[in-house]
This record gives sequence, C-alpha cells and structure tokens, in this order.
Amino acid sequence: MSLEQLSTITAIEQFLAGTQAVAFGVLTTKKERYSWIQKTLVKHQHITLGKADKGAVTRYLMKVTGYSLAQIKRLIQQYAKTGTVKVKLARQNGFKRAYTETDIRLLASMDERHGQPSGAVLKKLCERAFDRFGMGEYQQLANISVAHLYNLRASKTYQRQRCTLTKTRPNKVAIGQRRRPCPNNQPGYIRIDSVHQGDLDKRKGIYHVNAVDEVTQFQVIFTLERISEAFMLPALHQMLARFPFKIRGFHADNGGEYIIYSVAELSEKLRVEFTKSRARHSNDNGLVESKNGSVVRKLYGYEHIPQQYADEFLTLNRDQVYRYE
Repeated sequence: MSLEQLSTITAIEQFLAGTQAVAFGVLTTKKERYSWIQKTLVKHQHITLGKADKGAVTRYLMKVTGYSLAQIKRLIQQYAKTGTVKVKLARQNGFKRAYTETDIRLLASMDERHGQPSGAVLKKLCERAFDRFGMGEYQQLANISVAHLYNLRASKTYQRQRCTLTKTRPNKVAIGQRRRPCPNNQPGYIRIDSVHQGDLDKRKGIYHVNAVDEVTQFQVIFTLERISEAFMLPALHQMLARFPFKIRGFHADNGGEYIIYSVAELSEKLRVEFTKSRARHSNDNGLVESKNGSVVRKLYGYEHIPQQYADEFLTLNRDQVYRYE
C-alpha cells in the first residue's frame, strides 16, 4: 500500500500504530514536501475534521515529512488562512555589510604577524598600513572601531583562518607531594577522605572524616557539621592523637578541605610526611575509599542527616564504633 491509498482517517491511524504496511518515498526538496502537505490537507478536508481526527492527520504529516509539531502547525494555519501551503522566500538583509570576508582575512593575517596584540594596537596597525604605507586593502579596517574589531575576531571566517589550540595548563599548588606513600610495612601512614551524608531541600548534611592506617587497618571516624577549615583543623588534631602509634605519613586526595596551607602547616609541625593523589591514579587513595563504602556507608547509609546531629554521631563514633583502650 502507498500513501495515496490512505484515504480515510482509520487507515492513517493504522499506519501510525504500525499495523498497516505502507511503502513510500522520502520527499527530498522543501517544495515537494509543502506540495504534498497541501494535497493531504485538501484530500482529507482538514478544516471539517473533528479535534481527534485533526490530531491524527497532524501526526501523520509529522511522520512522513519529518517536520516538528510547531512547523506542521504553522503550515496548517497557513492553509486555513490562504487555502495553500507555499514556500516563503527568504527576505534579503536590508543592511549592507561593511566588512567583507577579505577584510576579516586581512585582520587575521595582521594578528598573526604581530602576535595577537590588543584591539587598540591592532586598529593602529591597520591605520598605519593604509595611511603611511599606502596599502589600499586596509582602507576599511583603518576606520574600524575597537569594539567591532573584537566581533570580527569572533567570526567563523577569522576562526577558520587563525585558530590556536593549547593544552590545559594545570594549576600547580605547592602543598604536599604528589605521589603514593611508601609505608615499608610500618604503621603510621594513614589515608584520609571525607564522606558527605546527603543534601535535602538545599540543606547540607553532616560529614564523616574517615582515616585508615595502611598497614594495621586501624580506623578512626570523626563526624563534623561542616568541612570548613574551622571544623577540620581541630578534628585532624584529635584524629591523629587517637591513633595508638606515631603518625609518619598523611595522604589525601585533592579535595579542598585537605589541600590547604593550614593542613600543610599542621603536618610540618608534627613532622608528618604529607602526600596527595596523582592524576589518573585512582588507586592512590583506594584503601580509604573502599572503607567509605564497606564501613561508613554500611553503618550510616546514604540518607540525609541534618547538621545539628553531628555531635551525637561524634560521640557514637568515639564511644561505641571504635573504642581503643
């Protein structure tokens, strides 16, 4: 069956439901599609149809032509007003273009010769090329404003001719050594990470700070209301003091709560080796991250816990979860 044989609304609904096999060729040009839409609307007397039948015809037109619902509705409105569906010719721009493609290429070449100067300097260079050296091709660019010069720099013609791609420059922070710690089977090299206890209605939950010794697997959990510097520093002092051996190394990921100068000063004061995870080495801090799931999440889950309960959870961690006497 072909599209011309779909003469009833029932047949169209069967075609849309996929129960009616129909073979048809794809209309390639815009003029052909508009002409077919007009013939279909006339054939099924679209103006006299009910609301449900009009919806079926609209979906039928969308499926065959590939047009969006908004476009089909515009064409149906045009048919309802004029009785035809015609291609509207594009209007010509009423403004004359001041700067041509050639001018933009000249601007790009001038930028390349002088190492991408500022807009004001580039304007003076174009003025100098025309006024002093008599280069007539720079006549238009000699009168350009600095603001519009930047508009031409952002154009596709300029970008196609002169495009510079550079690698991302890393932001180097001189805090900690970026390497994996080497405990050499000695206790005292701890891994540390933070676990957030969910958000609810744009309100933050409590934070668990989890620290694990790499060799003995001795673990200390502290619960904080926030992980700002005011809460984190006292917690780190108490956490390090709770380990039953001397702390020799302190390893964290690149979180902002740890890679700060106050933490670096604390590690320097305690003469503790401060290391941080390397890029693309997810296993550098894998020990404590696995403990986050197998211990912290197993105990407290993922649900939101309001910040006012931080002290209760801190007492629970100290007195019940990990007691060391």
